[in-house]
Amino acid sequence: MNWTRRHFLRAAATLPAATWLSGFKAMAAPYTGQIKIKAIKALQLDNVGDGCLIRIETDAGLVGYGESGILADEARARIKTFEHYLLGEDPLAIARHFSTLTSIQYNFIAHIPTISGIDIALWDLAGKILDKPLYRLLGGPFRPAAPVYSHGNFKNMLDEGEVRAWAQKVKAAPEGFDTYKCGYVGVDRSARMPYFQTIDKSVFDKNARAFALVRSALGDSIQMAMHCTGEFDTPSAIGLCRAVEPANLTWIEDPLNNAYSEAWKELKRSTRVPLLTGEKIEMVHGFRPFLDNGVLDFVHPDPAYAGGITGVRQIADYAQLTRTPVGLHSGPCSLIRLYASVHVSAAIENFFKIENALGEFRGFKEEMAQGSKPAVRNAAMQYPQGPGLGLDINEDWLRKHMAKGEAWWG
Repeated sequence: MNWTRRHFLRAAATLPAATWLSGFKAMAAPYTGQIKIKAIKALQLDNVGDGCLIRIETDAGLVGYGESGILADEARARIKTFEHYLLGEDPLAIARHFSTLTSIQYNFIAHIPTISGIDIALWDLAGKILDKPLYRLLGGPFRPAAPVYSHGNFKNMLDEGEVRAWAQKVKAAPEGFDTYKCGYVGVDRSARMPYFQTIDKSVFDKNARAFALVRSALGDSIQMAMHCTGEFDTPSAIGLCRAVEPANLTWIEDPLNNAYSEAWKELKRSTRVPLLTGEKIEMVHGFRPFLDNGVLDFVHPDPAYAGGITGVRQIADYAQLTRTPVGLHSGPCSLIRLYASVHVSAAIENFFKIENALGEFRGFKEEMAQGSKPAVRNAAMQYPQGPGLGLDINEDWLRKHMAKGEAWWG
């Protein structure tokens, strides 16, 4: 029998669960059944644009924090439909809870962004119960620190003076980033409803010039990427990729809509620029067609959308079968999602980078931490060493940034 890539991946998907979960179960065994889940709550912040915080309380006084890819009002409504599966249950039964919640079909189908936040909170709780940092429970670390990439932030990327000033600034910055992701130019973003019209040569030429300027200013030792958000059709995506090929990009992100289609095959055939997507894709089943058809060079799940820590680990295990690198999207998130990404990155063998969520560009979210603040140095973050996520939350900051009309933990 001549095995194709798809045959191999389908067969591998039937293999037993990864050994990392078996290791966690062995560590958790002495504590099984001692603590029960008492409540699940949500909180909306005014500076997290794509999700809300989740808090799981227990009868032992321990709490776990997560972050869901949905606003708090909807998260609270979703939680009411399935909290009976969790209340009074052992928080350490994470695999069983994940299987139960993600399999729901009646009366409401499973809502993965909400479940993602609950899964993160359960893992945070597990670390606190076992008094271990989360990355240790996940089988890490594979590397000494978590690699992080950042963003190019320009008023006008076609202004050579501005680009060179920016490059000088970032080269001297203490974070030491070695990879920057920059947006495209020449398209009126306000006209998107939700997709742009087909773009033409004038736009391609502007992007070719803009990325050539950034490449010249940064030099060859710093990596570059292009950031899109799924708004382009196939000819536009192909044209953009071809226009920026001379700038030697490490990837182009979300040039097509994140639902898998034959357009991804056509784009892959038409460009040498590596392709990346995944921040709004859920679970292994969402990533499988991309990986089975070999159209991505990187996958980029977001823990708050993809299934939490458990879901991301499953995606990474599947991507590992073809040695496809896994990065993590963090976006305009809170420190909870960033810390979850840092921990899970330690336990992924085929990992490459986390999107930066610190600094001015993201609203100085590091102030959410009580005491010592997280920081990037040498293009990486150190793994938090406290139990669970290792995040001591500054409640004064949290109260200051509650959304208008939001009650304290709902």
